[in-house]
Amino acid sequence: MIATIVIVFSLVYIGMILGGLPFLQLDRTGIAVLGAIALIAAESLTLDEAGRALHLPTLILLFSFMVISAQLRLGGFYTLVTERLGALRVSPAVFLAALIAAAAGLSSVFSNDVVCLATAPVLIDICLNRRLDPVPFLLALSCSSNIGSAATLIGNPQNMLIGETLKMSFVDYLRDAAVPVGLGLVVTWLLIALRWRGRWAFDPCLATADRDPRVERHARFDPWQAGKGLAVAAGLFGAFLFSDWPREILALGGAGILLLSRKLHSRQMLGLVDWQIILMFIGLFIVNYALETTELPRQAVSALAQAGFDLHEPGLLYGASFLLSNVVSNVPAVMLLLPMATHPDAGLLLALSSTFAGNLFIVGSIANMIVVDAAARRNIVISWRRHALVGVPVTLSTIAIGAAWCWLRMR
Repeated sequence: MIATIVIVFSLVYIGMILGGLPFLQLDRTGIAVLGAIALIAAESLTLDEAGRALHLPTLILLFSFMVISAQLRLGGFYTLVTERLGALRVSPAVFLAALIAAAAGLSSVFSNDVVCLATAPVLIDICLNRRLDPVPFLLALSCSSNIGSAATLIGNPQNMLIGETLKMSFVDYLRDAAVPVGLGLVVTWLLIALRWRGRWAFDPCLATADRDPRVERHARFDPWQAGKGLAVAAGLFGAFLFSDWPREILALGGAGILLLSRKLHSRQMLGLVDWQIILMFIGLFIVNYALETTELPRQAVSALAQAGFDLHEPGLLYGASFLLSNVVSNVPAVMLLLPMATHPDAGLLLALSSTFAGNLFIVGSIANMIVVDAAARRNIVISWRRHALVGVPVTLSTIAIGAAWCWLRMR
């Protein structure tokens, strides 16, 4: 049985690294789900054990905020914010700063993936209308949404997992993360503004780029529907700040209120829930739990500690999170490292390093891939090299800022 678990676990994480498995039409979600199915079918885990492996508070919180984001997207809120930014009569550098601030602020409360999905197409149209090169602004959108999502325990899936598993204080984390996130956003603006200084104009051939038929129409702004979503989001944020009620229960109640709608059909709302992410969480919870039952992870961590690499140490945990996040993606990396998060600052370390690491390469974050795909649909190419010219310095700078800030706090 142990051999079966190790083989399945290894294949799942090889798939996480490669983004798929050779000769099979599987993405990371498919691999995680198939791994869980294989373990149950091979009777390495019972159905009851698979059920106990799931961390329901994280799954509930993730689902609830996806419903809230769906409400705002269908209500045209993200479109309105992007269009208002585009209407500002300011220089490209100031427009870039406003975009970074807005994207980071939205991503700290709502999913960074949803923010990029809803705003990238509108942003491209605004840039073309203003005769600006869309590339620096799209890169700013993905980088700042990733960085901004690190500001709270609800900004991205891995932060939700960390916060719910370690029972972290929402207020304390917000206070601790504010400085490195703020400095990271300033550095992002500086790096992009300096790189494109004097070269903001776009290639004239892009003005006649054909519109890809796959590009969806921008959601029209509906004050009532957007207002409902904002009211629920504001109420939840206030409750998170000033009460100690379970976050997942509060968020689920908010999602339920929004599903009670006379205009937006539940099929529309639930259709925008990212079930792929939720299923990947479920699959990885089961696969990781199965490996934990073998005691092999504990033995491996003990062996590393004897060799001088104790992953319970803050510095090593921070570095391991950064490296693993760029190998297997941030959510699987966090799941693997959470058992080692015993230091009082471990939650902050994991959240900052796993999130900041996402800007390094295109595949490091779903938000990056969403932005690159939105550009490709308008015949705008953001290659690996073009992304790395911004992503690598942004990542290295923010990782260094996060490390320095955590070291100062611990001192």
